[in-house]
Amino acid sequence: MSKTADILVIDDEQVIIDAVIKICSIDKYSVDTALNIKSALEKISHNYYKIIICDIMMPDGDGFQIIDELHDKKIDSTIIMMTGYSTVENAVKSLYKGAIDFIPKPFTVDELLNSLFRANKYQEIKKKQEQLSKQQAGSSLFYVPCPSKYSRLGYASWMMQERDGSVFIGVCDLFMKTIDSVKEIEFHNLEDEIAQGISCVTIISEEDRAHKILSPVSGRIVEVNEILKTNPSLLEKDPYFDGWIYRVIPVDLEYEVKNLTPCSSDRI
Repeated sequence: MSKTADILVIDDEQVIIDAVIKICSIDKYSVDTALNIKSALEKISHNYYKIIICDIMMPDGDGFQIIDELHDKKIDSTIIMMTGYSTVENAVKSLYKGAIDFIPKPFTVDELLNSLFRANKYQEIKKKQEQLSKQQAGSSLFYVPCPSKYSRLGYASWMMQERDGSVFIGVCDLFMKTIDSVKEIEFHNLEDEIAQGISCVTIISEEDRAHKILSPVSGRIVEVNEILKTNPSLLEKDPYFDGWIYRVIPVDLEYEVKNLTPCSSDRI
């Protein structure tokens, strides 16, 4: 399998492809393209792409076919999904199936570049982890997995239900490892409504990159972790306990948890 480009972009809209190519040129990524699923599958079978950017809804199929192809053929390309807000539910499911991120249409230059930045970091972490596992028989990790009683949305955010029915949500350590040190955190306000798969908090890195965190559940914010406002680095040091983001009253947890991965499965 040969490597012809850093990124494969799959979308049936030429205007979107042109926009992605132009943005990717800013960070000097080489880009290959496919206007349909059939062409994309053919290219993936013959070429290796470090990152694949794919629209979910295509005339001859959907982005899930791309995820399945990568999984079935054990291809370690990192996949980012693109979607309109009308298909957020499908986008959330794509994270469940293995995509590391999705960005809404229309997207900004920074949204795409920051997603690609994290995708590259994710690739680096995977390679380091593979090397470490070979040396130490998998006894060490470059990141801390979520506690077993938690559930996660992709590799980005987690939730943990309390006995009173409220839910704590936060950011996964693996996601934190894909960004630079935290400089600032932009929160929503008390009583704000948040939605599964939509940005609920933004982390500003030391390089002034804005990384949006997708909420694992929908609901109403009833508590904000005020400590993080004065000590944002706590999110890096203790993302699963003292570094939680919000406490939320969920809207329909029984339904939305189907799109989340039980963290207990990470230890099997």
